[in-house]
Amino acid sequence: MKVFIVRLLRLILGLFLFALGIVLCMNAQVGYAPWEVFHAGIAQALGMKIGMVVIVSGFGFAIIGIIFGEKIGIGTLLNVLLIGTFMDVLIAADILPVMEHFVLGVLMLVLGLFIIALGSYFYIGSGFGAGPRDNLMVVIRKKTKLPIGICRGMVELTAFFIGWRLGGMFGVGTILSATGIGYCIQTTFKVLKFDPAHIKHETFYETYQFLFKGKVKADLESVTETS
Repeated sequence: MKVFIVRLLRLILGLFLFALGIVLCMNAQVGYAPWEVFHAGIAQALGMKIGMVVIVSGFGFAIIGIIFGEKIGIGTLLNVLLIGTFMDVLIAADILPVMEHFVLGVLMLVLGLFIIALGSYFYIGSGFGAGPRDNLMVVIRKKTKLPIGICRGMVELTAFFIGWRLGGMFGVGTILSATGIGYCIQTTFKVLKFDPAHIKHETFYETYQFLFKGKVKADLESVTETS
C-alpha cells in the first residue's frame, strides 16, 4: 500500500506540474501552444466550450490508445479531469506573472515547456496509465522506434495544424512550443534516464485487484524503483 500511495502522489504531482507549465506558457503571451490552438479551433468550429473540448478530445485520444494496445488506468482519467482543474485554480489565484515583454515571454515559455516535460516524467512514470495525449506519443515511439522528442514533436505539430485550419489562434509561441516541446521532453527524459516505452502501466482492473483483493504484480510494485 505504501508503494501505491507514493505512486499516486507522484501522479498527482506530475499532473499539477503539467498544469503549471501550461499556465506559464499561456502567461508568456507569445502565442497559444499547439494543443490550445487545437482545442480553441475545435471549440470555435463546433460552438463548444473549450473545457468540454479538452474533456471530449481526451477521452477520444484514450480510445485511440486502447486500439493500439496502450493500457488505460486511473492516471489516464485523472489526466483528463485534474489538469484543467489545476489550471483553473492557478489562474484564479493569480500568483503567476504575466509577461508583457517579448524576450521575457519567450523565456517563460521555455520554462513552462521544461516544467511540462518534468510533469510528464512524474505522471507517466507512476505507471497508472499515460495521459490520453501522451498515449499518442508512446504509440508512435513503440511503432516507429524514433526518438521520443521527435514523436512528441510530430503529435504537437499535427494538433497545431488541425487547430489552425479550424481557426484556432496562434503566434510565435505556437511555433516555439511545437518545435521545442520535443527537445524539452527528450532532454528531460535523457537527464533522468527515463524511457516511457519501458513503463508497464497499470490498468483499472489491476488497480481494483490490488485495492480490493490484495493482488499486485511484481512489476507494478517496482515502478517507482525503476523509473
